[in-house]
Amino acid sequence: MNLTSLTSFFRKKQKSLSVPDTMLIKKLKGLSTQSDLLIYKDINIYHHTSSYRIGLMLLDPKRGIYLFETKEWTYDELKSSNIQKAQNQDANDNTLAFENTQSIIRQKFNEIIHNDGVPIFNYLLMENLNADEYEHLNDSFKELLPQEKVIFSDSLQTDIFKKLQSASPQDPTLTSIDIILGTLLVQYAMLDDDANVYMSTKEQQNFINSPLPTCSSLRGIYASGKSTLLLLKSILTLLEKDAQHILIIKPTTFACDTLKKKLLDIVEHAIIEIDLTAIEIITPTELINRHRAKVAKGPINHIEIDAKLMKKSFNAADIIMCDDANTLPAEFISYLKHIQLKNRLLLVNEDSSSPLQLSKSFRGENKEVRFYKTTPQAKAMRIISRLLQSNATDIVVVSNSISGEKLKDDLVSYIKQTPQKLDSSLHLLNQDFGNIVLCSYADINSIKANHIILMDLCFNSENSIEYAFNLARLSVDVLYEEDCQEITDLRNRYEQSSKE
Repeated sequence: MNLTSLTSFFRKKQKSLSVPDTMLIKKLKGLSTQSDLLIYKDINIYHHTSSYRIGLMLLDPKRGIYLFETKEWTYDELKSSNIQKAQNQDANDNTLAFENTQSIIRQKFNEIIHNDGVPIFNYLLMENLNADEYEHLNDSFKELLPQEKVIFSDSLQTDIFKKLQSASPQDPTLTSIDIILGTLLVQYAMLDDDANVYMSTKEQQNFINSPLPTCSSLRGIYASGKSTLLLLKSILTLLEKDAQHILIIKPTTFACDTLKKKLLDIVEHAIIEIDLTAIEIITPTELINRHRAKVAKGPINHIEIDAKLMKKSFNAADIIMCDDANTLPAEFISYLKHIQLKNRLLLVNEDSSSPLQLSKSFRGENKEVRFYKTTPQAKAMRIISRLLQSNATDIVVVSNSISGEKLKDDLVSYIKQTPQKLDSSLHLLNQDFGNIVLCSYADINSIKANHIILMDLCFNSENSIEYAFNLARLSVDVLYEEDCQEITDLRNRYEQSSKE
């Protein structure tokens, strides 16, 4: 075996195939389960229009990033080799000629968080070379591959851990895990309303990575990140060139605009270049009207499925993802299944079981919940007045249209506050939100609220009530004059969750 330059050998184009779970990789995985090390295997770093694959990476939150490359060299292959150190070999003790990978990582950090990020350490996994055999190799080999940077086939798990720890002392000022991973693995980066970055959970990543069958369902509790995951799934699908056109269905124009804004925020953070026109976010009526135009029918402004549409095929998109499917009419869900019979369809929170589950909520469970059997209008006035006196923000009152109009007049007359009425049929730019917002149960999708006041529950669907109830971050006040099944069910669910 003639190795004239180990550096050039390292720079050999990496295969896109997955790295197998060898004994050493299994030991590294074992370390990650017994410590605070995070392991990522066969991952892609996306940057602008390019994709860079990393076979194995460990993150030590207190030290930095460890990169590994597996080599199957045996002692017999190496013992007679005369390795000449390349003149341009980087003399950095932390570098084994992984220059290209390090350069991409550094570039990603600098373009997103405007600094070099975290230290990066490189190691070689020698699956077929033990420590004793290494001692008998040519000194030039040892010079290029110092022992502290090589993990041998007979290395114990404890020895590997010590070797990794010896790379650098702990640094308490190191950037947070969310920022490190959210910068590198943008396909898993969740952004909140304030553009803060959080790394998605394992179950969220499982959804992002899972292939979508012809028809599937995703179920998740409220505030489990479902809508953001649809965007990340769409972006990754385009990056992997697995589809050319994706539709995301949201119930209202306002909800569509809110999600479009989130899409732009995610792409801007990620520094990736995709065809944004390939991801469309539209309402059910927009989709229906596209189909109606194909069969020479005029537009409508409500969800209505003409019998002719159920008899005609319609190539709407490669993938359709319908968010909050449980809040939409059953006839529309049947229509989606019809037009996507040969393409992929994802229904979020459809009323059926699903192997894809999101069980964690990212909205605090400590919100105050109060039930009042009272005169709703008068009580709502007192609650709003109290909240305003405490400098509360983002107060939303959900009711039917008659109650909303009356409450609006009362607030203007007595509290001197002019509440804004949400019309979800209007675009986001045409909304004028103040500190108090009035809306109907049909308009609440994607609205943000710290404090929710619910009225007229007995005239609305269980799904709408549950959705509105779970919008609140800090408090929910339920106001009603007469008991009804909806009130009883909501109270029972809340009281049961409190006991648990």
